[in-house]
Amino acid sequence: MLDQTEQRRDMPAPAPLDFHIQDLRAALHAETSADFRSPLFWRVMVFGGTMAGTLCLILLLSGFFAQNGMHWLELVLLVIIGATFAWIALNVASVAAAVMRRARGNGLVQNQSTDAPALTTALLVPIYNESPKDVFGNAAAMLADISRLHSDNRFSLFILSDSRGEEIAEQEWRAFQWLRSVCPENVGLHYRRRAENVDKKTGNLAQWIRGWGAGYDAMLVLDADSLMSGRAIIELTEALRRDSSAGLIQSFPSLIGAESFYGRVQQFSSATYGWLLAEGLALWTENEANYWGHNAIIRTRAFAGSAGLPYLKTWRGREQMILSHDFVEAGLLRRAGWAVRFLPVRGSFEETPATLVDYIIRDRRWCQGNMQHLKLLRTKGFHPVSRLHLFFGALGYLMSPAWLFLLVVWSALGLTDMTPEGYFSEQNPLYPLWPEMNTSQAVSFLLFMYGILLLPKLVATTMIMSVRRIRRRFGGSRALLGGVLLEVVASVLYAPIMMIQQSMAVARILLGRPVTWAPQRRTAKRFALRSLLRFHWIETVLGILLAVGILGGGISVWLSPIAISLAFSVPLSALSGLNISQLRFKSGRLNTPQSLHVPPIWARAQEARSEVEKQLKQAPVAAAE
Repeated sequence: MLDQTEQRRDMPAPAPLDFHIQDLRAALHAETSADFRSPLFWRVMVFGGTMAGTLCLILLLSGFFAQNGMHWLELVLLVIIGATFAWIALNVASVAAAVMRRARGNGLVQNQSTDAPALTTALLVPIYNESPKDVFGNAAAMLADISRLHSDNRFSLFILSDSRGEEIAEQEWRAFQWLRSVCPENVGLHYRRRAENVDKKTGNLAQWIRGWGAGYDAMLVLDADSLMSGRAIIELTEALRRDSSAGLIQSFPSLIGAESFYGRVQQFSSATYGWLLAEGLALWTENEANYWGHNAIIRTRAFAGSAGLPYLKTWRGREQMILSHDFVEAGLLRRAGWAVRFLPVRGSFEETPATLVDYIIRDRRWCQGNMQHLKLLRTKGFHPVSRLHLFFGALGYLMSPAWLFLLVVWSALGLTDMTPEGYFSEQNPLYPLWPEMNTSQAVSFLLFMYGILLLPKLVATTMIMSVRRIRRRFGGSRALLGGVLLEVVASVLYAPIMMIQQSMAVARILLGRPVTWAPQRRTAKRFALRSLLRFHWIETVLGILLAVGILGGGISVWLSPIAISLAFSVPLSALSGLNISQLRFKSGRLNTPQSLHVPPIWARAQEARSEVEKQLKQAPVAAAE
């Protein structure tokens, strides 16, 4: 007989495990006695370098602003410029740390045990109105890959459905029946669909823990678009097995499968530069790393005992679930004494939104969840680095309104053309006396800022170019350098649009207008011109006004790239969905090692997806539940 909260299931015998909801206002006693080493050198290097660079910039600019006396508006500008620069400088310092670590040639030391018992691991795939073809195709590829490799750890895969609607539920059940017929004997396979998706993904996983968590030592959480090779799954499992102090180990997923222009830009950026930033992040976080909600392995009892999330109260007194739960769960695990670590295993993949519109829609959800983190900074017992993760999660979105404020001030005051005699004189005493910035100063300042922004990309590209074998995996020097140039241009064009969209998302949240969390579209869709105009009309109007100001001489010509981006946001958005994977010019394809040399697990997933699609097109056959 089925549980009243479930519809259609094929599950193992119940193995209940208590799932403890945490009190964020009370400190928690550590569950482990592990003595963690702090990466003090790397943290001093990264944060010391960030603060030193930011302080130098502020001192230089304060000397410039103080030529005619400092005004409160200039002080505000200094603070915002300092904050935005520090955000950039932190990434540069993290990359510098990764380069230094590579030069030294030694890795992180973890608590290793060679005689630890094998783990029983559950691969959990929570889904909500996803394409059954893609989900079950990926699952088939992972199960087959695990079965090919020798491991004394045992694995079972669970499809945990929260899908709404009987049609998609029927497709899932039929896809599961097919998957069960091809599932290898040495791995387990199960499916469960909840009648109500209470608390979304966190509630889905919590119900699994309460029903079957005691039967599994570890749970490897995957997203609907996650794909991991058998070797990567076993490597993560072995890392958790050997490290008794670890509560969670997060892999660095590579982007894969992108064919649209915007998707390829994201995929190329991740493959070319993202790996170096990730290594730097792993270096200074060490035992206080973060959790990104998928492609990570978690010690089940540690999570059940220390990471249950309570509801938050809004300023209106309403209860609200924690949306960006992963950052918080990582902090709670570390609060309980468990290590949270990054591990750069190969063979961990995820897909990315195909168009700019789809990316923005997902980004709005993340913005709403990450802004909640500001309320959680006072949580009792959090490690300082865990608080930093929460703060940075929110700051990443608050930077957009900060950049927009700088843009508005620069546009309104014509910074590069301003003279003391024209502003803040006795005839106009309500404004501060603004100093003159000549053309060479403006150029120097912009070159410095762009140089800092591009430095991590230049360093990573140089490192790739210096190794022939790796360079050839990108298609050779010409393809790599052409791709870097195209990615930089695309980033410059799309960044102002994202600045406006993120600023609007922050404004909606502050005004109490929550975002609807809908399923993510995984494939590119061609949007009608009317839809794109409706979506980007604010950016378009702002861009036209900015362009008019520049042509009229009232606004600095150095803002032209931003004006072009905003004014042409509609055609740029349309361009984002263009399929470029088959372009004649190789440099324009933005190829990566994953697109040129298809990983075997991705090829198997594509074959399995085709098989699932064939099964779903056939007439349904009644099956006993």
